[in-house]
Amino acid sequence: MFVLASKSKARAAMLAGAGIRTELVAADIDERALDETWSAAGFGPAEVARLLAETKAKTVSLQMPGRIVIGADQTLALGTQRFSKPATVAAARAQLLSFRGRIHHLHSAVALARDGELTFATVTSATMHVRKFSDGFLEAYLADMGDEVLKSVGCYQFEGLGIQLFDRVEGDYFTILGMPLLPLLAALRKQDLVPS
Repeated sequence: MFVLASKSKARAAMLAGAGIRTELVAADIDERALDETWSAAGFGPAEVARLLAETKAKTVSLQMPGRIVIGADQTLALGTQRFSKPATVAAARAQLLSFRGRIHHLHSAVALARDGELTFATVTSATMHVRKFSDGFLEAYLADMGDEVLKSVGCYQFEGLGIQLFDRVEGDYFTILGMPLLPLLAALRKQDLVPS
């Protein structure tokens, strides 16, 4: 059984759907502080996602000797503006309004580590074209979503009601959900960790 360095039920479900059994162990790191430090140092959103995924995997793997640990993270950028998970529904409303009629990018990263050593890392990106939704749609969406809107950086679950926010998307489905699953599965096969 692998270890997923996360509390993300969506990522665990993705892995389970692919036949990868995991134990969830959240990494004890300050993601926001690391994100701010790396961003201030000039790292772009895709690089920050990769660094966070690597840090999660390495941190948890040091606590669990001999275990293969999967770390994953996702960042969102609208032009040069970066976004984090909103703290309140009002913040989610403002964030969604800033996305309306515009294009943002999701950068999803995944990493593998054992005993503090990184064995694989990659990042993939998706381009998200948000439609010019009405104010009425937005209010109904927020009411339907409730606190779920606070659980993702984009204020949406693409596999649910969030799909209604978009005109078009470019990129891999799993990247949008928060983890580049196909490259991860290829890496697991290459390392003889799952049957090839």
